Amino acid sequence: MRRMLRILKIRPLLFLIGMLAMSAASFAQFGVSVSFGPPELPVYDQPICPSDGYIWTPGYWAYGNESDGYYWVPGTWVEAPEVGYLWTPGYWGWGGNAFLFHEGYWGSEVGFYGGVSYGFGYFGHGYDGGRWDGGHFSYNRSYSNVNVSISRNVYNTTVVNDRTVSRVSFNGGSGGITVRATAQEEAAGNQRHIGPVAAQTAHVEAARSNPELRASANHGKPPIAATARPGAFKESGAVAAKEGGTVHSAPATEAARPAPAVHAKELQPVERAPAPSTGNTKKDQKNQQQQQKLDTQQTKERQSLQAKQEQDHARLPQKPANEPKQQPLEQKHQQQTTQLAAKHTQQQQQLQQHQQPAAHAAAPKQSKEGKG
Repeated sequence: MRRMLRILKIRPLLFLIGMLAMSAASFAQFGVSVSFGPPELPVYDQPICPSDGYIWTPGYWAYGNESDGYYWVPGTWVEAPEVGYLWTPGYWGWGGNAFLFHEGYWGSEVGFYGGVSYGFGYFGHGYDGGRWDGGHFSYNRSYSNVNVSISRNVYNTTVVNDRTVSRVSFNGGSGGITVRATAQEEAAGNQRHIGPVAAQTAHVEAARSNPELRASANHGKPPIAATARPGAFKESGAVAAKEGGTVHSAPATEAARPAPAVHAKELQPVERAPAPSTGNTKKDQKNQQQQQKLDTQQTKERQSLQAKQEQDHARLPQKPANEPKQQPLEQKHQQQTTQLAAKHTQQQQQLQQHQQPAAHAAAPKQSKEGKG
């Protein structure tokens, strides 16, 4: 039993140590890792663009927790945060032992989004649904559903696409897309960019709280596949999927793991088993004192690292101008945080092992009268 407990306690430590080996790009972009891939992309129509300056952001499968599982985030039109900015969709990619979600972002160029063909101008590379021209966004009517009485900046260009259309929603792994980033896409990913705007974040939260959008409920065919505006799930512009896709089953073991903590303030005290009762009052009191001393020490170390990391952030200029410097700093902070968490976990394990009573107490000697 003790051996099994030690194994269970060691597994989080091994995971923490393993996270240290991840690259900066992977760490900075993913929010959750899942051991099985997302469903295929459903088929749906694009709602009409509500107004000039709105750019299409395709729908995708997100992951909440074990009870939510994968849920569909409807595609929607979003007003660009700045003139000249385009949307790079997020995507799921195989990270070696789990699927990692790479967050989408706004930037002057479209970066890598896994080669996933989301449709409506997002065919695996770049965006062919429109372009910025003289401070105004022009829509390619070949792939964007616009009302010409509202949006007069339009053109028609058909992109020659000789690749097989795929509804696979992830890159790498078994059955995944094998496309890799081009040099231009890698450069775009390193340029100044900003994350999802507030309307997009609220849109995702609304999708997560809607049980009908979970793959376990809609079987890959979401009843709300796209909306005209973020969060407008019940308005007339919302459309349902015409065709669903294959839903992958979760393995019997471990389905998902939360993202690792990046900063010391996100760390929680290390979980520990109750102090063993040895039957010796003085020994038990000493064990409790040792545990309290370790708890106090670890709390101080977390607070010290937190203060240091906050000072690092204070030295940077305000966002979004600090984006080029933010990523390496956050990588450094995650390494510090992960190392501290691993150290504290190991300390707790060592203390608990030290406090365990002897496995076998010395057997009492038999008296001569007790012999038969």
